[in-house]
Amino acid sequence: QVQLAESGGGSVQAGGSLRLSCAASGSTYTNLCMGWFRQAPGKEREWVAGIDSDGTTSYAESVKGRFTISRDNAENTLYLQLNSLKPDDTAMYYCAGRGSGYCGAFRASQFFKYWGPGTQVTVSS
Repeated sequence: QVQLAESGGGSVQAGGSLRLSCAASGSTYTNLCMGWFRQAPGKEREWVAGIDSDGTTSYAESVKGRFTISRDNAENTLYLQLNSLKPDDTAMYYCAGRGSGYCGAFRASQFFKYWGPGTQVTVSS
């Protein structure tokens, strides 16, 4: 079993940056594909970025070049660096873990087994 807890959200102006963290507990974290999702009010939850157990990363087109996902397996922590933030990035951000080390094309919420409670990011214009 893996428990996840996000932190680092906040309110910033457009063009600003934030760094989200996701602390994981459980010995299997290092073997999991991990991802970041976000959900804005009135919208469906969407996949933002993923990182395989071997460090391979992938990004949604809307954030490519602005967001960076990384993981520190020694610290059992997942990160998401958010740069050049836009008002459209405003959402609740969730970290999630699959039951496998491979992310591939598995980007829908249903493929992720473990979820954190989320951290709010608000970007003002």
